[in-house]
Amino acid sequence: MPLNHFFEYLQLEKKCSAHTVTAYRADLTEFSNFISSEYEQEGIGDVNYPQIRNWIVLLVEKGLSNRTINRKVSSLKAYFRFLQKTKQLEVSPLAKHSALKTSKKIQVPFSEKEVENVLQNFDSNSFEGLRDRLIIEMFYSTGIRRSELIEIKLQNIDLEGGVLKVKGKRNKERYVPLLASVVETFKTYREARKSIENALSQGYLFLTSRGVKMNESLVYRLINNYFRGVSSKVKKSPHILRHSFATHLLNQGADLNAVKELLGHSSLAATQVYTHSSMAELSKVYKNAHPRNKK
Repeated sequence: MPLNHFFEYLQLEKKCSAHTVTAYRADLTEFSNFISSEYEQEGIGDVNYPQIRNWIVLLVEKGLSNRTINRKVSSLKAYFRFLQKTKQLEVSPLAKHSALKTSKKIQVPFSEKEVENVLQNFDSNSFEGLRDRLIIEMFYSTGIRRSELIEIKLQNIDLEGGVLKVKGKRNKERYVPLLASVVETFKTYREARKSIENALSQGYLFLTSRGVKMNESLVYRLINNYFRGVSSKVKKSPHILRHSFATHLLNQGADLNAVKELLGHSSLAATQVYTHSSMAELSKVYKNAHPRNKK
């Protein structure tokens, strides 16, 4: 079965984002080229596990990380599941495959002071200054993903109710409350936005100075540039702001299930990765407060 049928399935039925489909396409094309070159075999629907294992060995020899290799193999797994679903394959050649071991990445959140320091350094008289401030406030006060932020349209914000409608993964919608301070920043930004809005704006909230929708790379560079001056942490990205949002809420005693809903996670396990920092804070408070430790 042609790979294009699988990509259409991802887009139309699974509602995957264009970015996700592009990643699947790259991984499967790479494996397809390997099979064609090494085994002179067209198509990957009838490959066997030894062939896949040889590909994995090649990836290891190229110096790819286990995490990256596991992601590529996951793309293959998804394709074989699709073939099973469409009755093109009975048993996946990866049915008994075990993922390569990986070390857990600990995402270090920004401190509350670091976020506050950034929010105090904006040019409130310029369109870009107001836009950048609102972007950082949105990330930190709602925990939304970078891909979700750039898709926000003016109509998604209910000023009277103080609520933002977010379209998450697989087009799943959720509602996130907005702080009063964010609503005020939005009102100011909206006025500045009118001066650069044009036919290409299409109602998107965050625009470049040319009046077009922002892209994910620009948002990443923006966050990195602002936090570079206040933080020595290795990674400075929109995801770290999302991580900071979750961690700081949990540090203040927020319910884990509530944080899960705000983040748009489908399972509690995905949210629990943010608890290590809050546990560190809890341990610190515990040791300082417990009477036995004081002795």
